[in-house]
Amino acid sequence: MKRLIIADSHVGQGTDDAAEMSSLVRRAADGGVDEVIYLGDSFQYLIGISKFWTTALREVIESWREVRRNGVRIVIIEGNRDFFLDGPELATEVDWSGRIYEFYAGERRYRLDHGDLVNPRDFQYRFWSRISKSAVARIWARLLPQSLAVAIVRRMEAHLATTNRKFRYTKPIADLRRSASSAWEEGINVLFWGHFHTHWECRERDHLAMILPAWLETRTSVLVHPDGAWHGVDANLESCEIPGKGD
Repeated sequence: MKRLIIADSHVGQGTDDAAEMSSLVRRAADGGVDEVIYLGDSFQYLIGISKFWTTALREVIESWREVRRNGVRIVIIEGNRDFFLDGPELATEVDWSGRIYEFYAGERRYRLDHGDLVNPRDFQYRFWSRISKSAVARIWARLLPQSLAVAIVRRMEAHLATTNRKFRYTKPIADLRRSASSAWEEGINVLFWGHFHTHWECRERDHLAMILPAWLETRTSVLVHPDGAWHGVDANLESCEIPGKGD
């Protein structure tokens, strides 16, 4: 199975990015990609309840529908901008959603984790994340009028972004290394995170842990081949260097 991994695209935050993402999804399907994986924060905010869906989100969902009819799988990993992904409206539009996604490619075992919870000392973010994704918040989201509900979620998402910014742009290297070592001990060969937006990696023998650069800023993704090999790709799915690698 050939897989395309897209980290932190934040669709809806920029001009024409929904059209770009939709084109990328269709191009991937035409190029033989079997699974498109979003490594968290795929949209400016993504809520699994359709009354919150923006025009940008609906445009991308339409591209998902097209490629899924031809057998392509859509996978969404939960990030800090993602809420209630198991909601029935969204569940009908994707093939899998959750916090951590694993797969085998060749003899390599991959793990994909957004990375927003890798730092145990980010207490503010963990507190607000727990509240905003709680059962009570889900009930509110269902019951509130759309305009009020969207305003509340946007405010809470903005607060999450503010409280999490320090830890996002100052990478918690010790925690990343600890998380990588733990994953490797469990038999993971390749661990990919998003969230931090810029490249970082550590290696130990044939094991790798890497932060993928944000599609939002780079328009690059990662293509994983059936034999387990991987490389960066640009907007045209042409092979390219991972931005920031080697800096």
